[in-house]
Amino acid sequence: MTDQQYGMLFSSLLWAYGFTNPIAGFLADKFSRVRVIIISLLSWSVITWLTSRVVNYEQLLACRIALGISEACYLPAALALIMDYHKGRTQSRATGFHMSGLVLGGSLGFLGSHLATVHQDWSYAFSLFGIVGVAYTVFAFFALKEAPKDPKPVKVVEEPAEKKPSFGEAFKHLFTNPSFIYLSIFWGIVGILAQVEGSWLPTYYNEAFGLPETKAGMLATLFLNPWQIVGLLLGGWIADRWSKTNKYARINIPIIGICIAAPAAFFAGYSVVLWMAVGFMVVYGISRMFVDTNLMPIIVATTDKRYRATAYGMMNMFTTVIGGLGVYVIGILRDHNVDMRLILQVVSLTALASVVFLVLIKRSVKKKDNQNQ
Repeated sequence: MTDQQYGMLFSSLLWAYGFTNPIAGFLADKFSRVRVIIISLLSWSVITWLTSRVVNYEQLLACRIALGISEACYLPAALALIMDYHKGRTQSRATGFHMSGLVLGGSLGFLGSHLATVHQDWSYAFSLFGIVGVAYTVFAFFALKEAPKDPKPVKVVEEPAEKKPSFGEAFKHLFTNPSFIYLSIFWGIVGILAQVEGSWLPTYYNEAFGLPETKAGMLATLFLNPWQIVGLLLGGWIADRWSKTNKYARINIPIIGICIAAPAAFFAGYSVVLWMAVGFMVVYGISRMFVDTNLMPIIVATTDKRYRATAYGMMNMFTTVIGGLGVYVIGILRDHNVDMRLILQVVSLTALASVVFLVLIKRSVKKKDNQNQ
């Protein structure tokens, strides 16, 4: 498999995931968040099991695309459901706690690697995770409930039932909202750095420091993912606590996070000593997650509550499609022997520049607040 084919496996999943996200988010807003989550869990589990049966690259690519579609249905619905339950001071902590579970799940991929090594066959790990996923779906079916609706005051004259939004109405509302546009651009740019770090960091350790591929992959995960969990929980806690005295705390924390994470990733790509590169990536892992733990709370603060899942789905489309394109382009650059150090440095500086869009969001929200006073 060439680097370009390897890049396509990642990019195809990201593109399928990205383009499905707005539709999945809209379905969660219009119908049932819980139902969309259950469908996502079940389809993901079945497709994961089917991946264990592929026999060629084309079948593997098809499963990756289907996996991307199934995954897309989960996150917008899940985060919107969390926001339905957490309406006040715990929004960022609740988001961070949930997102830390996703990072932990990614770390468990090393269990799959271990199983593949023991059995000398990747199909065993995919089959196991698929079966476990189906079992968990059964549990979620009975455990998950929609959040109770806010009580409405009793009125003598009965009002007509609230009209459910159409996709066109949601699209118009979101793309006439400056804050949403700024947030989408910001999230798309940060997505490039996130996907490069997630897909190509082991390659960087392998080439820059001569580590074997297995050790490079272990180092990239063990000294990044656990610290990302720390960043999600810490960033959520700080944002919720600070929001008691500063209503813009959930925008300020991501600004601070990127201003730390982007330089850390840059200097990781500039390091000539392994432990320094790893140390900078630890700092990156903690501070970069300040964005993820506050993204949905920012959506809550800047968009209509009827379109929360759609908004997150739209933004996820931007970040995954742009990030997927970035991974694919890097695969092409790698086939032409472009140094991973240079790639990491350029992407890091681009992410640092994206802070401008968060500043614009803060200014837009402040202006709106002043007009409402």
